[in-house]
Amino acid sequence: MYIMTVTSKGQIIIPSILRRHLGIKRGTKVCFIEQNNELVLKPVTDDYINSIKGTLKTSGKALKLLEAEKGRERLL
Repeated sequence: MYIMTVTSKGQIIIPSILRRHLGIKRGTKVCFIEQNNELVLKPVTDDYINSIKGTLKTSGKALKLLEAEKGRERLL
């Protein structure tokens, strides 16, 4: 367990060991999901995008947008 302090701007530091384990690098997008009174942070990676395919029932539009955003990130 890691305990971090939230700054006055609402920022936190993700411990380096967790960033390395989850492949979070500078510029990586993350999403926050509220589940059962808990906050879940997930990096938006190819694996995550593939895991949510079909869950939004948008005929693939949302997936295409996420994949395009991921492609733009790779160019950075």
